[in-house]
Amino acid sequence: MIQRLLIANRGEIAIRIARTAREMGLATVGVYSEADRDALHRKAMDESVEIGGPLPPESYLNTERILRAAKEARADAVHPGYGFLSENPTFAARCEEEGLIFIGPGPRAMALSGDKIASRKKMAEAGVPVTRGVDRILATVDEAREVAEPLGYPVMFKATAGGGGIGMSRVDRPADLAKAFESARAVALANFGNADLFLEKYIARARHIEVQVLLARRGKGLYFVERECSVQRRHQKLVEETPSPILSARQRERLGRVAVKGLQRIGYLNAGTVEFLYHDGKATFNEVNARLQVEHPITEMVSLVDLVRQQILIASGAAPEISQSEIEFHGHAIECRINAEDPVRNFLPSPGRIVGYREPAGHGVRVDSGVAVGSLVPPFYDPLMAKVIVRGRTRAEAVGRMRRSLADFELRGVKSTIPFHESLLRERAFQRGELWTTMVADLRIVERMRGRGPREERVVAIAAALAEGPGLEAFRKRLAFEKVQVRPWASHGRKELHGGADAVPPRRRW
Repeated sequence: MIQRLLIANRGEIAIRIARTAREMGLATVGVYSEADRDALHRKAMDESVEIGGPLPPESYLNTERILRAAKEARADAVHPGYGFLSENPTFAARCEEEGLIFIGPGPRAMALSGDKIASRKKMAEAGVPVTRGVDRILATVDEAREVAEPLGYPVMFKATAGGGGIGMSRVDRPADLAKAFESARAVALANFGNADLFLEKYIARARHIEVQVLLARRGKGLYFVERECSVQRRHQKLVEETPSPILSARQRERLGRVAVKGLQRIGYLNAGTVEFLYHDGKATFNEVNARLQVEHPITEMVSLVDLVRQQILIASGAAPEISQSEIEFHGHAIECRINAEDPVRNFLPSPGRIVGYREPAGHGVRVDSGVAVGSLVPPFYDPLMAKVIVRGRTRAEAVGRMRRSLADFELRGVKSTIPFHESLLRERAFQRGELWTTMVADLRIVERMRGRGPREERVVAIAAALAEGPGLEAFRKRLAFEKVQVRPWASHGRKELHGGADAVPPRRRW
């Protein structure tokens, strides 16, 4: 049985895993880089070990340093979280070699699921519908051109070793094929050390729907209600919800069963996610994520099942605590990712120190966060700071609860994606549940936010401040020293100023 768990990650996911581990009576060991010496996730651990410099290859991507830390701390298991080494079969194999329990799929199943061509073939063998494409590596532009013509444009290049939307390139016409091929190869090589590509038919206005699966030994497989992750920007998820507004109960059950069957085909164990593209009234296989997903909390909110707890139990050789008949869903849940990015500046990263922070609270609200007042958001890692997760009896109630929660979220010192989420939730298409993977670009949400420029924001801030009576002269001084932080057009929410005591309280609609 696992007694001491090393969590090979940082930020909110490291904290979230540590909480469950400690509830189970496990000792927790954290790791941190030089840039994370004062990071919040260290405080969530029973002990922590420094593993190297600020750059990921020097620390969180350095297999041998993490294994050395596990040995020093006498850990007997490793949880990789998501990102970094979570889908690296070499790391999983090295853990096994060192006698450590790896909380995730084994190296072989991870390699199969991570290879998009291999996973497509296995899923097709299991009877899972697969998105039209070619299941072989395309070595040259001429080869790509030969297979693109019968598929019909637009098509999509994908990296065989890709993930997270990296190494994907859409091609709308034959004249663009060569440039897209070379670009996708370069990106794939830089990010994965593997330039191999294959080709799929690009499906316009598709929805991204995924199924969370748990697989234990002796062939037991469970699936949960699907998650809809169609709100994306450049193939990066921004907002997730469960259940999908579009699936029927019959479709839901069928999708869950084929997801389990497909993962069983590749000998998968532990938690995994099977992603589908939903189009023309049907779902076709997209890829497998061999890890815990960023959006797993929405599944936990509606199912009342702790997925990390089940991961640890399965890795220990035990069966999940629930059966398929016990898995239900209650209400509707939505998650918004709060990144340190400036949405009106093309989501430019916004590292810095957080000087004001207050999380939303209330019935049906959960916040998974890796930051607090004084936290430094370093420029070296993923910009995800926190996740706001809400649940309501209905989708409409959940949307309303999320809007209120975002308005209540105080975050100062760095730019964040909160204004983007507030704009998205006001979109009629989103409110109606009409979602597709390119909706952010198609509806020009960011462009319309950008049209409300800094001058207009300052006019609103000045008017709001004067309406609450802090004094024009004091406000001018703050402007002069550029100490104004205005949440861009948060509709009817708060407009806040730097310097806690000067925060402007909620204003009336005007």
